[in-house]
Amino acid sequence: MAEISAKLVKELRDMTGAGMMDCKKALKETEGDKDKAVEWLRQKGIASAEKKSGRAAAEGAIGSYIHTGARVGVLVEVNCETDFVARGDIFQELVRNVAMQVAACPNVDFVKVDDIPAEVAEREKQIEMGRDDLAGKKEEMKEKIVAGRIGKRLKEMSLLDQPYIKDSGMTVDQLVKEVSGKIGENIQVRRFVRFNLGEGIEIEKMDFAAEVAAMQAA
Repeated sequence: MAEISAKLVKELRDMTGAGMMDCKKALKETEGDKDKAVEWLRQKGIASAEKKSGRAAAEGAIGSYIHTGARVGVLVEVNCETDFVARGDIFQELVRNVAMQVAACPNVDFVKVDDIPAEVAEREKQIEMGRDDLAGKKEEMKEKIVAGRIGKRLKEMSLLDQPYIKDSGMTVDQLVKEVSGKIGENIQVRRFVRFNLGEGIEIEKMDFAAEVAAMQAA
């Protein structure tokens, strides 16, 4: 049997996110065959998950990001197929990057276009239909122009359609698919919530003259 080098163990760990000792054992069990070792690790991860009773069907992780200054915070849930993959470095990095993306996109409220309620899409359509630059155009032409604008507008509200902040040459959706290809599992961004400091709090404002008058009356 060929010697299992530290380099080979590290390569397997980078591919799977599994622990160093698990990777070494997998390579020993498969006589140093890296591809077979990946399969061995996945099988063990799946078998381990199946033994846990009452486990939810969705695996993955909930990640968080707090922007500098602590004025914006994000929670995001990203799902994968197995707990084995969810614990891996590659998947965990994706979760962190998605959370950071949400913080960087204050106008994004939905994961994907299909999640946008019909009433929201209709509201946007009515806004576009009332634009001054469409006045006087035939109804058929107006509908065509508005359809194009609405498609663009809805994508602006969708997280997966945003340019990835670390590589504007790809979208968030393409990032997720790229990572999915690397780890060999289906990955879905399920939901997110963004917290803006002070959002929703009404602050009573008093003009200077009224403030002076209130002080004198006291």
